Amino acid sequence: MLQLLFNRSKKLSDLSDEVLLSEYKRSGDSKYAGEIFKRYAHLVLGVCMKYLKNMDEAQDTTMIVFEKILDELRQTDVQHFKSWLYMVAKNQCLMHIRKQKRHDIVELKTEVDENDESASMENVAIGHLDDVDLKEIQLQQLEEGIKTLNPEQQECISLFYLQDKSYVEVAEITGYDLNKVKSYIQNGKRNLKIYLEKRNV
Repeated sequence: MLQLLFNRSKKLSDLSDEVLLSEYKRSGDSKYAGEIFKRYAHLVLGVCMKYLKNMDEAQDTTMIVFEKILDELRQTDVQHFKSWLYMVAKNQCLMHIRKQKRHDIVELKTEVDENDESASMENVAIGHLDDVDLKEIQLQQLEEGIKTLNPEQQECISLFYLQDKSYVEVAEITGYDLNKVKSYIQNGKRNLKIYLEKRNV
């Protein structure tokens, strides 16, 4: 039995990319897609590491890419598989990054709102958080609010919250004194709260 599986695997490995794609599209048998993906799994993982900078997230995203191509290869006429796969992996990474940034923005907004003593503002920010349309409006308002900060506050807020840098790392990146960094972040948070209050009066 083991020898039979070995021979079967060896036969698949002898097939060209084009033949594997054609056979998968014809039969829908995932062994063909699995074989070709195995050839380029290192490429996908490399792309994911380049964009995500985290091995666990890169490995998870690599598996998501594999699941995605199982569907897309049945419907898509792929001429250059390697470059097509690269773009699928890149786009999946960018989607992951955008989703993570939105999550970070929500966390930042929640932290700003927790210091807000206005009941009406709390109701808008937290009470209706499950409303998708309202959440999009809130995220847009927060992104607009960050743009209204002065350059120093905008830079420090973005690095600290959206890029998950520590105070020390922000200081190293920007060249600002550590105490100035803390001041820019605290003042930036306060200015954001004021901006959000005005938008939701």
